[in-house]
Formats: sequence, C-alpha cells, structure tokens
Amino acid sequence: MTPLLLAVLVFSIIFISTLIRSAFGFGNALLAMPLLILLVGVKIATPLVALVGLGIALAMLFHTWRDLEWRDALLLLGSSLAGIPLGLYFLSTAPEGLVKGVLGLILVGFGLFNLLGLQMPETKNRITAIPFGFLAGILGGAYNANGPPIVVYGVMRGWEKETFRSTLQGYFLLTSGVIVAGQGLAGLWTRQVLFYFLASLPLVILAVWLGDKLMLSISEERFNQAINLFLILMGILMFF
Repeated sequence: MTPLLLAVLVFSIIFISTLIRSAFGFGNALLAMPLLILLVGVKIATPLVALVGLGIALAMLFHTWRDLEWRDALLLLGSSLAGIPLGLYFLSTAPEGLVKGVLGLILVGFGLFNLLGLQMPETKNRITAIPFGFLAGILGGAYNANGPPIVVYGVMRGWEKETFRSTLQGYFLLTSGVIVAGQGLAGLWTRQVLFYFLASLPLVILAVWLGDKLMLSISEERFNQAINLFLILMGILMFF
C-alpha cells in the first residue's frame, strides 16, 4: 500500500467516525479503532483515536456547552477515576471473554428492551451517576470501554438529544484529557501520530459541523432509536 493511499484511508476513517460521534455523541472509537489497527497498528491507532476524540469533544462543546450538565459530568468523572484501579486489577486477573460477554448481553438487552417500547425507568436523581461512572471506570481501565455505561446513564436520565450529546462530550473531554496526557508522558505521541492528527483536524471540524446539521434534522424519537441501535451494536462487538 502506498503512503498516499494509506493516508487517504486513515483520514476517511477519521472523518466518518467523527461524523457519527458528532451526530449522536459517541461511537467514533467503536468504528475507528478496529479499522485503524488494521491499517497502522495499535501503537499508532490508540493515541491517534485518543487525540482525535479530545479534538472532537472540544469542537462539539464550542457550540453546545450551554446544554452541558456539568454536575452530572463531574460526578461521572470522579466515580470513573475511582473505578479505574479496579479495572486495571480485572485486566490482570479476570477472564476478558467472560466480562466482555456479560457487558455485551447487558447492552444488547438494554437496547432491545427500549426499542420494543418497554422503557427503562428514568432517574431524576443525579447521584445515580456514581455507580454508572464507577462501572465506566472499571471497564475503561480493563478494556478501554468506558462509553457504554455513560450512554445508558444518559438514556435513563431522559436527556433531550442536545443535552445528551453535550454532556457526553463534557465527560469524554475530561477523561480524554487524562488519557491523552498519560499517553504523551508514555512517549506514544510519535511523529506519525502527530502528523495524522494535525492533518486530520480540518476534516474533524468539517465532520463535527455536518454531524451537528444532521442531528438537527433528526427527531427526538429517531435519535433515541439510533442510540439504542448503537448500544446493540456495541454489545454485539463485545463478543469479538
């Protein structure tokens, strides 16, 4: 594969995954990580996706910060940080297939439950963010999968789509900042990673803008359906 073709493929993946994240608030890593690993390897894909994710969160919050539920985001972050050490412990002791399989079944079941019209009870008490954030920290520390519990929490909080997208970005911004800083200190910001990241920034900004326009054209009902379909997809991917 020529360097030019490789760059085109990498930038295409970043653009499409950013468009999905911009429209629905999450999902870019779900799409980008496995494809980029095939193209450039995990040592480039991992810090690249983290840097792009941080850029996406900043770009989205530039327009949507007024809809952000800061108290929820901070509670989710604090409890996530508390759960990360336990996740790192599970990484070295618990069978990966078993834990991911259980998470996959929960996500598929939750998504199907909502799509069938059997709505989960809403929670108005933001203190419930603590167990969801703690679980997200465990899964993030063990398998880099902190997103699903946060999405489920947002669904159960009954947020409107603008609040849903913005608050997820607030949480992801804070967690991505910690992850990116750690990767930088670990020496993962290679010249190739920084090249792909900086060169992709115009595409990221364009995708965020297009995703925002797409979101405005989707009704609350369609938006919620799409969220549940994404949860089912994430659950299925946990089995691979």
